[in-house]
Amino acid sequence: MSPSLKVLKANKQRILGIDPGLASTGWGILDNTDGNIKYIDHGAILTKAGCPREQRLFFIMESVRRIIEKYKPAQAALENLYFGKNVSSAIPVAESRGVISAVIAEKGIPLTELTPNAIKKGVTGFAGADKKQVQEMVRIILNLEEIPKPDHASDALAAAICAVNGRQLTG
Repeated sequence: MSPSLKVLKANKQRILGIDPGLASTGWGILDNTDGNIKYIDHGAILTKAGCPREQRLFFIMESVRRIIEKYKPAQAALENLYFGKNVSSAIPVAESRGVISAVIAEKGIPLTELTPNAIKKGVTGFAGADKKQVQEMVRIILNLEEIPKPDHASDALAAAICAVNGRQLTG
């Protein structure tokens, strides 16, 4: 009798990272195969300031739905809301997060929510890193020639990178 061969299948998972906003929602797609990260795509969902808020939110919702249908992620990572000095500017971001979270739930995708500081620490090793440091580390980690543009897309890719590295990240 010949010995049996065990074939190990690579554990591959597609991850959607999202940096929510009303004017610009960044998104990024990565593949994680046994801890090896591969860049797939990124972009931004842009809405016009003159449009009614409900139409802008609907556009974001439908755009996220199309991204999910196209790329079929197994996991999503969403940046948590950061309350700075201007709480009124946080309200549209919170609304954007709401419609994005609803679409992710509708599609049955597990969601990891990360604070901005957790994302900075997860990508650079330092929770106080500035935007440029995060962007450069995203470029290096993903082996890209240039920093992903726009900024919100780079932030979304950073969130996806953190999701690859574990859900235990906290701010």
